[in-house]
Order: sequence, then structure tokens, then C-alpha cells
Amino acid sequence: MPGPDERVQGYAQAIFQIAEAEDALEAVENELYRFGKAVEQQSQLRDALTDPALPAERKKAVIDDILGDRASKHTVSILGFLIDQGRTRELGGIIDELARVAAERRQRAVAEVRSAIPLDDEHRRRLTEALERATGKKIELKVLVDPSVVGGLVARVGDQVIDGTIRRRLELARERLRRV
Repeated sequence: MPGPDERVQGYAQAIFQIAEAEDALEAVENELYRFGKAVEQQSQLRDALTDPALPAERKKAVIDDILGDRASKHTVSILGFLIDQGRTRELGGIIDELARVAAERRQRAVAEVRSAIPLDDEHRRRLTEALERATGKKIELKVLVDPSVVGGLVARVGDQVIDGTIRRRLELARERLRRV
């Protein structure tokens, strides 16, 4: 019987193949990624989707209420499939693995960037170039708007974290002052 990691990888591979066959990979990948991060941040939503006492049809209705017309029918169907399979607890892992598989296929690394405000195309381009220089890898940028980020942004590429927030700069300045 496959272990949890193998199951997560298997579901991610299957979703990748389905989305690619439907010529909807980019949209599905981006919509699932954003939805997965929303589930991570909102405990009530996470609890509702992972509650074994809540019927699958009710969980699907929650997803329909949240996503409505903001997501493609492919994304909604995939989420419904994962609910039917009882895989909502592994949703975050499956989505992260899907992003990794898709980026790897495009010979890129995934960079998750959290910013207090949405980034326009020019900022995205410059940020991608800077992260590519810093990591030596081609970058697939995933930007998440996170109001808790105070000025600047935080980027994660694999295990590497680059914190360019004002909060982090203040912490560094405070440490330097203590050493003086």
C-alpha cells in the first residue's frame, strides 16, 4: 500500500496530467495554489473541509460558494474529486507537489512570494529576475497577497527564504545596535 507521500505525489501527477490534457494547466495550477493557501490561512474553512462528519456534498457546496465563477470548471471539478476521495487533509501537500511538478516540467523552481499588495507585471518581472540571480535557477513566481506582511515581501524558493520586509530590516538594525 502506498505511503502518504506517494499518495500525495500520485494525486499531484494525476491532476497535472488531467489539467495538461484539458489544456488548462496554468489556470488550474494557479487557482488551486491560491485556494490551498486560503485554506491554510483560514482555520474555519480548513476545519469545514476536513471535518469527517460533514458530508462530501456539503463540502462541495462550500467550495462552490467560495469559488463561484472565480475559478475554472476544471479547478472546481478537481477539488470535488479530492473531496470525494477523502483527501482534503492532504490538499496543501497535493497542491504544493502539483506546483513543483509543473515548474519542474517547465524546468523552473517555484518561488512563493508574499506581499501586502498585488504586484503589477513590471514588479513581477523584476522580482523574477532578482530571484533567478539570487538562486541561480529559473523561477516560476507564485504571488500571494498577505496583509500581515509589513512593507516589502517574503520569498521562499525551496528551503531558501528571502525576507525583504520592513519588519525584518528593523530586526536587523536592532541587532546591529545591540552589538555596538
